Amino acid sequence: MRPSARIPSVLAGFVLVAGGAFFAAPAAGAAAPTSVQQCEQYITQHGKQLKDGVGQACYEGQIGNQTSCAASLKAIGFSSDVASGACRAAH
Repeated sequence: MRPSARIPSVLAGFVLVAGGAFFAAPAAGAAAPTSVQQCEQYITQHGKQLKDGVGQACYEGQIGNQTSCAASLKAIGFSSDVASGACRAAH
């Protein structure tokens, strides 16, 4: 391949890679709310009603703070088992 033909090919490759990263990034952020929803669904599937503060606790679990998530859910009145399971569902 001639050097003059190689340069546009390399540039086109960079454009494709950058475009793929641009379109993939929003998809990664779109998955976040479902984790909170999965946490809330876990709680309701275990016969419990959602209370104030559940969403925030589930968000803590989603970002990886399992200890804070479980402690918040226990403080609201959920059992240790339900709190731990819900926080695992959020992560």
